[in-house]
Amino acid sequence: MLQKLKRTPYTAREIRPSGWLKRQLEIQAEGLSGHLDEIWPDIRDSRWIGGDKEGWERVPYWLDGFIPLAWLLDREDLKARARRYIDAILDGQKEDGWICPCGDEERDRYDVWAAFLIGKVLVVYHDCTGDSRIEGAVSGLLHSLDRHIDGRTLFNWGQARWFECLIPLFWLYERRPEPWLLKLAHKLRLQGVNYRALFEDWQFQKPDEKGRWTYLTHVVNLAMCLKAEALYSRITGRDANDFTKMAMELLQRDHGMPTGHFTGDECLSGTSPIQGSELCSVVEAMYSCEHLISVTGDSFWGDLLERLAYNALPATISPDMWTHQYDQMTNQPQCSYLSQERNPFRTNSGESHLFGLEPNFGCCTANFSQGWPKFALSVFMEAEDGVAVTAISPAVLHTEIGGAPVRVELETDYPFRDQYRVKVTAEKPVEFALYLRAPGFVSGAQVDGTEAEPGKEFRMLRRWDGEQEVTVRFSMEPQMSRRPSGMYVLNRGPLLFSLPVAERWQREEFTRNGVERRFPWCDYQIFPESKWNYAFAGQDWEPEFGQIGEYPFSPQSAGISLWGDLAEIQWGMEDGLLEEVPGGEVLAEPQRMRLIPYGCTNLRMTELPLVLEK
Repeated sequence: MLQKLKRTPYTAREIRPSGWLKRQLEIQAEGLSGHLDEIWPDIRDSRWIGGDKEGWERVPYWLDGFIPLAWLLDREDLKARARRYIDAILDGQKEDGWICPCGDEERDRYDVWAAFLIGKVLVVYHDCTGDSRIEGAVSGLLHSLDRHIDGRTLFNWGQARWFECLIPLFWLYERRPEPWLLKLAHKLRLQGVNYRALFEDWQFQKPDEKGRWTYLTHVVNLAMCLKAEALYSRITGRDANDFTKMAMELLQRDHGMPTGHFTGDECLSGTSPIQGSELCSVVEAMYSCEHLISVTGDSFWGDLLERLAYNALPATISPDMWTHQYDQMTNQPQCSYLSQERNPFRTNSGESHLFGLEPNFGCCTANFSQGWPKFALSVFMEAEDGVAVTAISPAVLHTEIGGAPVRVELETDYPFRDQYRVKVTAEKPVEFALYLRAPGFVSGAQVDGTEAEPGKEFRMLRRWDGEQEVTVRFSMEPQMSRRPSGMYVLNRGPLLFSLPVAERWQREEFTRNGVERRFPWCDYQIFPESKWNYAFAGQDWEPEFGQIGEYPFSPQSAGISLWGDLAEIQWGMEDGLLEEVPGGEVLAEPQRMRLIPYGCTNLRMTELPLVLEK
């Protein structure tokens, strides 16, 4: 038997984005994610659909985000393109259940990580469509895998990411509670990396020397593994929440970024503001948080999910979502080609922080697609006795409770504003609990004027009839905090703030290894057009609220700013690489300057010295 989830996710048949969140998904559909199957050979000509290009993780990665994107937006053109891929994948499944596009003679050396991933994709597709073919296909896939790993144990990515297979496995078990499935789960755990042992005897306080690459410190593996113990606890009943928090605390202590994420370019890289973190790791950390909310019901993971979604995710994708970085940096005043001698990344190339089609490596090109759609699907989750707001963002839920059709709408401009309103419409009287999220990073919260505890859910049990509204308001003050570098960062609520740097985008169009970069899916170097060398010169910050524009996460459309004193200082940058910590003198008197959300920036300075206090 599986332990019950504390919060059960709804599907794209029940949730629709609204407000700025819907616009964010529309931008994604208009950008790279919505066109990869038309322009990128590894998707367009993949072996998954009978072509001759990559037949491993890239099509599943892309579909994992493209499918919910299509159904959340209810776009028939996108749905038709998704169906074409799913039909081809199902048509290619072998009689023994093997589904990955390789010849029988290739199976021994085929990394079955792709099988885990396509299993997750099929589940997402079923959630969106209810397609009756999927249950049998997932059953066949898992039967084939069960036999396969008896004589060919997990290796490489499959070994590092064994727990991802639990997602389709548990989905099938809840429909067909057959004992062999739980035995397969046990087998996967035995053959996979033991992340409990990794964190309980933590040996990675410092990053390895430059150039040394390992599966054990790979940032995407670690972002994924945050949910491993929680997922498996559904079998054992063991409390995994404290363990996972301990793991996150170690990652934050030794490799943390002020966005709530941790560095890894590609492996853990310490706390320097000029070390990067891979885009894949951001969306996978978000996905882990979404599962952790579901399994544990702990609002702690809602806090982390929002910090990642509102800071780290948009900061590493261009506002129009046609380009993205492989690595983002906390302090990033220039994004240009770095020589091998000047490259700060431990195992990545000097183009990893460029904005482009596939800078450094193409996994993020496909995988970033899941970030916003799966976040939208996490706004509401089902509680045992009602509905929970689990991530604060504008969306509408249509569900049925106690035989009554119920509509729950969350209206908000959060995180750019300090409140949200929930409208509940019940077609006939019905009693249920509404769980309202009060984030842990606010100083105060009120639900219709009643005090609520930050970091906890506010349970409102009520008999709902017709349309009723509930308003949740927050108190948020700007907070400066010290980083391991000795410098400081500025937060307000879920948002990290940065000094935006004026930009000059230099287009790079070329073809490499048969892959064309052509506008708008070309690469860009970005150069500063304004001074960036500043320090905090005070701790008083005044918020200014503005309109949320057509591109919500862009320098031009920031819905909130903080004004305060900064002073120009001596701070070196050579050949595009910023000096990690400045040692220079103050060059001018402080001046009043504007900071905007980190997620709204492309070029930015975030972690700054504090040189004066008033």
